[in-house]
Amino acid sequence: MSDWYESTLGQVCDAVNGLIQTGPFGSQLHQSDYTEHGVPVVMPKDIVGGRITSETVARVSVDHVERLSRHKLNSGDIIYGRRGDIGRQALIRSDQAGWMCGTGCLRISLGESTLDPHFLHYYLSQDEVISWITNQAVGATMPNLNTAILRSVPVSYPDLPVQRRIAGILSSYDDLIENSQRRIKILEEMARRLYREWFVHFRFPGHEGCRLVESPLGEIPEGWAICELNDFVQFKSGFAFKSGTFAADGEYRLVTIKNVQDGVFNPESDTRMSEVPANMPTYCVLNDKDILLSLTGNVGRVCLVHDGPFLLNQRVSKLAPVEAFDWAMVYCMFRQPEMRVKLEQISNGVAQQNVSPVLASKIDFAQPPRELRRRFSIIAEPMGLSIVQLYTTIQNLRRTRDLLLPRLLSGQIDVDSLPEPVLSES
Repeated sequence: MSDWYESTLGQVCDAVNGLIQTGPFGSQLHQSDYTEHGVPVVMPKDIVGGRITSETVARVSVDHVERLSRHKLNSGDIIYGRRGDIGRQALIRSDQAGWMCGTGCLRISLGESTLDPHFLHYYLSQDEVISWITNQAVGATMPNLNTAILRSVPVSYPDLPVQRRIAGILSSYDDLIENSQRRIKILEEMARRLYREWFVHFRFPGHEGCRLVESPLGEIPEGWAICELNDFVQFKSGFAFKSGTFAADGEYRLVTIKNVQDGVFNPESDTRMSEVPANMPTYCVLNDKDILLSLTGNVGRVCLVHDGPFLLNQRVSKLAPVEAFDWAMVYCMFRQPEMRVKLEQISNGVAQQNVSPVLASKIDFAQPPRELRRRFSIIAEPMGLSIVQLYTTIQNLRRTRDLLLPRLLSGQIDVDSLPEPVLSES
C-alpha cells in the first residue's frame, strides 16, 4: 500500500508555483466582445457532468484572448463555476488548451509534478468534497465560491504513479460512457433524419409515383389522412401521488418533471414510495422504452425510459402509440422541433408554461398509410431499442465507477492488487 499525503490545494499551489484565480471581471470582457467565431470562453453553463460542452460556448477574437492571456486555459487545468451549483467543475482536455476561463469561473492550474490532473479532477468530484466546498460557500441567496475557499480544500493523495493508476481505472469507465453517448447521438440523428425525409419532406420509398393533394395542413401525399393526434398516440397523464406517502428508502421510484430532460431520461429519483396506491392506473408503471413528455415548465421535452421500473407522477405524460408498431415513429415525431413549437403554442401559464394533454391530443397531423409506417418501424425501431440499451449500459458503468471512486480515492482499495479493468460496451 502506497503512502498517502495530506495537504490543501493552496499549499500544493504554492509549492509548485501554480495558480488558483478567478476569471476576468465583467468590465474586462463585455457582451459586445463576443463573436460567432473565435476562441471559446468557458462559462459556468458550459460545465456539464465534469466536462466542457462546446454546444453553448461563447467565443471571442484572438486579440481579446491575448489581452487577457493570464486567463488562458492549459491542458490539465480544472475550472469551477463560482455561483449556483458550487460543486460543478471540469478538467480541461488537450483539445481545449488555449481556450479562455470566462467571467463567473475559477481556474486551478497546478501542473503535473505533485498532483495528476485527472486524479485531482476525480478527487474533487467526490460527494464529500463537494459537500465540504458547498458548506464553505458564502452568500445567503446565491452561494458563491472564491479562491480562498478553493485554496483551503483538503486534499489527500498518494505518489504520482499510484495517482495515475487510479485515474486510469476511473477514466476507462468514462471513456466507455463517452463512447456510448456518441453512439446514442448518431442513432438519434439517423432516426430523426429518416423521419424527416419520409414524413416531413415526403421523400419516402415510392414517393416519385405519388402526387401531392391539397389538405387543411397544406399539400400532402395522396392517400395520407388528416387526423388528430389521439388517433395515433394516447396521452396518459401521471398519477397525483400524495406527498405524505413518500418514503426516502421506498422500493418504488417516482418519475417527476425533473427526470424528463430534452432527449435524455434521468433515472436518479429522490422521490420514492413503499407501496403502490390501489387506485393508481396500471399504465403508471413505467418500463424501459416507454416514451415520456413534459407537460410543465419547458414543455415538449421527450425521452425514453431506461433502468425501470418507475411510477409516473403528475405533470408528465406517457405517450402510448395506438398501434404498438408505431412506437419509433411516435418518439421521432415528438423529437421534431415543429412538434415542440406546436405544444408551446397551445400551452398557458404566467409563472411557467403548462400544456393540456386534452388539447395536445387534438392537434391535427398528416397520418401516413399503415404500410408505410410499418416500413419505417422496421428500420427505426432497432435504432430506438439500441438507444435504450446504450443508456442502460451507461447507467451500469456509472454505478460501477461511482462505487469504486471513493474507495480508490481514500486508499481503501490497493490499486496494485487490482487487475486492469476489462469493460464491455455491450
